[in-house]
Amino acid sequence: MPPRMTALPVPDAQPGAQPGPSLGAFPGAPSADLVAALQRAESADPFAVLGPHRLADASPGWALRVLLPGAVQVSAVTPKGALLAPLRCVTGSDLWCGVLPASETAPDYRLQIDWGTHQSRLDDAYRFGSQLRETDLWLLSEGTHLRPYEALGAHPLDVGGVGGVRFAVWAPSARRVSVVGSFNSWDGRRHAMRLHPASGVWEIFIPHVAEGDLYRFELVGADGRLRLKSDPYANRAELRPSTASIVQRLPAGVASSPLRRRANALDAPISIYEAHLGSWRRGPDNRWLSYRELAAQLVPYVRDMGFTHIELLPVQEHPFDGSWGYQPTGLFAPTSRFGSPEDFKHFVDTAHAAGLGVILDWVPAHFPTDEHGLAQFDGTHLYEHADPREGFHPDWQTLIYNYGRREVRNFLIGNALYWIERFGIDGLRVDAVASMLYRDYSRKEGEWIPNQHGGRENLEAISFLRRMNRAIGIERPEAIMIAEESTSFAGVSRPPSDDCESGGLGFHYKWNMGWMNDTLRYLARDPVHRSFHQDELRFSLVYAFSENFMLPLSHDEVVHGKGSLLRKMPGNDWRRFANLRAAYGYMWGHPGKKLLFMGNEIGQWGEWNAEAQLDWPLLEREPHAGLQRLVRDLNLVLRHHPALYQRDVSGDGFEWLRHDDAASSVLAFVRKAGGDAPPVVVVSHFTPEVRHGYRIGLPQGGQWESLLNTDDAAYGGSGVSPGPLQAEAVPWDGQPQSLVLTLPPLATLMLRPAGGPLPVDFSALIASEAATEGTDARP
Repeated sequence: MPPRMTALPVPDAQPGAQPGPSLGAFPGAPSADLVAALQRAESADPFAVLGPHRLADASPGWALRVLLPGAVQVSAVTPKGALLAPLRCVTGSDLWCGVLPASETAPDYRLQIDWGTHQSRLDDAYRFGSQLRETDLWLLSEGTHLRPYEALGAHPLDVGGVGGVRFAVWAPSARRVSVVGSFNSWDGRRHAMRLHPASGVWEIFIPHVAEGDLYRFELVGADGRLRLKSDPYANRAELRPSTASIVQRLPAGVASSPLRRRANALDAPISIYEAHLGSWRRGPDNRWLSYRELAAQLVPYVRDMGFTHIELLPVQEHPFDGSWGYQPTGLFAPTSRFGSPEDFKHFVDTAHAAGLGVILDWVPAHFPTDEHGLAQFDGTHLYEHADPREGFHPDWQTLIYNYGRREVRNFLIGNALYWIERFGIDGLRVDAVASMLYRDYSRKEGEWIPNQHGGRENLEAISFLRRMNRAIGIERPEAIMIAEESTSFAGVSRPPSDDCESGGLGFHYKWNMGWMNDTLRYLARDPVHRSFHQDELRFSLVYAFSENFMLPLSHDEVVHGKGSLLRKMPGNDWRRFANLRAAYGYMWGHPGKKLLFMGNEIGQWGEWNAEAQLDWPLLEREPHAGLQRLVRDLNLVLRHHPALYQRDVSGDGFEWLRHDDAASSVLAFVRKAGGDAPPVVVVSHFTPEVRHGYRIGLPQGGQWESLLNTDDAAYGGSGVSPGPLQAEAVPWDGQPQSLVLTLPPLATLMLRPAGGPLPVDFSALIASEAATEGTDARP
């Protein structure tokens, strides 16, 4: 059908615009070969032919050529509709030619088009010069453009009073690239792009295209094959299974915030609620909630549960629901499953207004092979390695970015900054970092290529991670970068060198996968056997301060047949809940920032199911409701007591009291902060026995009080009290004072000195600073 363009007032039909004359009848006509190339959409330089051009023989006037498949009659008119010149169609083609009046510069003209069914007056895309700045092209060619998304992609513009969209895409080896969309009948002949050879960028400004219009890039690749590709830089995309990109204006920039920097700092309390937006809660008929509905429901829930941050499984556009977002095809587009980019921005703003940070899972380790995505984008292995020993993940059947190519690094670093700068995201949790660091990751001998030194390290990926984290640290120091990294690679959370070619990787935090594995292995054991495996709990403190660690009980631990956390616990139902409560108490007392996946706070019996909501009716029964109350109280205790967070990444904030009582399965330690903040003593007991008369050392004397007891009846426990907590001048556990207490069964206690300085409410402190500065806690 004819292209959909803005309809304008139509003048009387002009005579003389009948198709039929041969090519030689037109002044300044292109060669037959050029016409044929245009007709077949094979012209590598359409701007050299189409649009207004001075007549080559010095004749007065301008030759005007336009390619309009489907047009019946065409004229060039002034902006007010007066006739400038009739155009005639070259026989056997869709090329219309005419001569505009002589003038110093090309006349300002419009195209009056009769499509047979309707008429329209349109601006000609080929009368506009390049709308890309030379600086942008130079930076793109260098691969040093920190914000390539501002140049590439689809951007609504006003050029000389004409509204439209500038399209730009990197495809250096393509033979021809066109924009096709809902505005030109998806016809690749209509809007073929110009190439900027030095940068490999193709570009065109198309008048009358507007936000909401659908588009793709149609490319003739280096291999001669025609491809339809989604825009790698699209800010919005269609809902699967459709794959078109959607014209969407960039979100307004979000200012850097000292308040968010304070809330995200290493010495701040950080307790993260990890959520999958599609399955936290569902609407009627099991439908997804929208970003705005989630802002109204999920944000208040996470705030009321005392968490400091929400971490979202990937929200970047992805075609396959079952990937949970970990195989994205649209890195710059919030998934349309839950609404528009404006809706997602509303979610983030609502979270910030509630005092919560927002962290996104981010996937630079691999990308899917879907035809509309990045794979063989311009007929070459543009984003990925050509050799599958470097460029293909056997585990996930996905492609690996070529981190050694500067434009690919630029794409990924720019994307990381995009989410932080344009949506105010507080940080990124980088997925599968271990797979990036090693060339032999999940590969057998002979299935990988050593690096230039003969080693297994992926030097290009290491350099990329250093450069990315350094760029974010300089540009947005309030943001935090978190690595899911499971190996012993040194310096993951240490700064890189100035040239980014040595030093650490530059992450702020590393997930402590060793702690997670050891702790869950220990907890799965029957208590009668735990005395033989005490090292599984205490080993994490051998290396606890070698990196800045985050303690994750994430989605990965409750899927693929692993069972829910509650199901991992041994014994009858009472013991399962008691074990899990004790484990959470131990986790919140242990050095390191906290992360808990949704559903773990209510004690789900079943594994996480991404196709259904959490089992919320469980909260109608104890002890599920009690477990939820415990998690809320643990978060409140954490946020109010600097000893539990201020020195999370420093050895001087931790001291063992008891780690060798394997026979009793007891661990005890003290957490400390700076200044006059009171210490907190944590005692974890992992047998179902009640132990009376148990003595532990204390860092100071006087009266102590129970800050939290996971065996409290309010949490579904047995209600065993630790008893009077009066310190005695009896040296014990290397401490000058000690006390005798009762250890509840399968429980963790948190104790603090009574009558000391009031604990600090970190959230209230941030709110007070915001009020002092005359703003709120949002970036």
